[in-house]
Amino acid sequence: MTITMDTQTWAEEQFGQCDLNDKRRTRRLVHLANQVLCHPSGSLPEQTAEMADLKAAYRLFSCEDVTFEAIAGPHWEQTRQRPPGTYLVLSDTTELDFGVQRQIAGMAETGNGGGWGFLLHSALVVTAVGEEVIGLAGQKIRYRKPKPKKENARQRLARDRESELWGQVIDQVGPPLDGVRWVHVMDRGADNFEVYCHCQEQKSEWVVRVTQKQRKIVAPDGKRIPLDAYLETLPLAGTYELELRARGQTREHGPQPARTAKVEVRFGPLRVPVPSHQSPYVKRLSPAPIAMWVVYAVEVDAPKGVEPIEWILLTSLPVESFEDAWLVLGYYEKRWLIEEWHKALKTGCRVEHRQLKTKERLERITGLLSVVSVRLLQLKSAARTTPNRPATEVVPKRWIAMLQAARNKTRRRTSHSTCMTIGEFYRELAKLGGFLGRKCDGEPGWITIWRGWQKLYLLVRGAELAETIK
Repeated sequence: MTITMDTQTWAEEQFGQCDLNDKRRTRRLVHLANQVLCHPSGSLPEQTAEMADLKAAYRLFSCEDVTFEAIAGPHWEQTRQRPPGTYLVLSDTTELDFGVQRQIAGMAETGNGGGWGFLLHSALVVTAVGEEVIGLAGQKIRYRKPKPKKENARQRLARDRESELWGQVIDQVGPPLDGVRWVHVMDRGADNFEVYCHCQEQKSEWVVRVTQKQRKIVAPDGKRIPLDAYLETLPLAGTYELELRARGQTREHGPQPARTAKVEVRFGPLRVPVPSHQSPYVKRLSPAPIAMWVVYAVEVDAPKGVEPIEWILLTSLPVESFEDAWLVLGYYEKRWLIEEWHKALKTGCRVEHRQLKTKERLERITGLLSVVSVRLLQLKSAARTTPNRPATEVVPKRWIAMLQAARNKTRRRTSHSTCMTIGEFYRELAKLGGFLGRKCDGEPGWITIWRGWQKLYLLVRGAELAETIK
């Protein structure tokens, strides 16, 4: 995929088709998107620079016709228009906490009640091969509601539930075009019968991590047994080595260092029975038990003090060989990219630090920053997946030249900007932000990248201003 280099052209492509009930608003949104992309982690006053632009941005976000959906919707539609191929739709929910002290009207509690904001459920599309980030195919905002006390299962299924976000976004993404295959990749929060029904209705495949091993399934012999009992009957299909990234604090163990895990793989067919308590949506469908496959991957000989890998995945994809199982596991391994997008939104664009004073304005700027975050993730992913690609194909030449000037070692090693690869550019950018770049440090994270990006932005902006006063 070719990444649009010019920021103004990119802004036109992403927001030029937004219907805001006034062409002047659309032009203002395009202009603002260009400014935001040039300094994604800055505040609105820092991004707009001129008071007239700042006031225009505030007016834009105060307009009733400028909604979250109106801003991000054209980008979602562009993402869904794919050429033939297999694409992974990575879905997850994140909490946006704007600070409980601010008590913005209409917001709701987040976390355990210590935050104040809303939930954002997003579907990120990437290629099944190569992990190319395409864009967002759908999003929903939800304000958490207190759960009624002493409700039974029937009452819970009859009310509006937070778990319905999964199915709502699956329906929003919709069925794939001819020749296109959607594979929805979701974590344990999506492991419920309704989600599988939504995927079937939208003619899409799925890979979902199981939340409860004790759940009842229908084995190939027709008996209803616990899933964990069925897993014990599956023969070993093969083993492989999985490179694990360093992880933060886990529930039962401390921080998990990067390591190579030896993983045993088993698989088998099963059916997920229709639940005894059904939501109105499931009742309307009158479904039969859903046939699918289970892929079981468990780490053996894990080092002491680390949490062993154990993935139990339910999938609609046929799994009849170790290679099929390995493919499904590979799809699930790419789920971390949606977490990287969350980091781009929160750390790269600092969405939770926005000081707009109403929930509607915060929703609208979240729509804009959601699309900008895709661009940031595309740039970072290009450095990881195609590190030898010339940096000039991804980053403006002025920025490359300025980074070389700021990083003396880089300037001595390369005679001109076209010699730098995108991998080198991002590594040197992170070093500008404090990344040491030692062999034991691994790849730079979002914080050091965007500290470097802020410094580089100021250098480029200073050079541009210096040219105007000559």
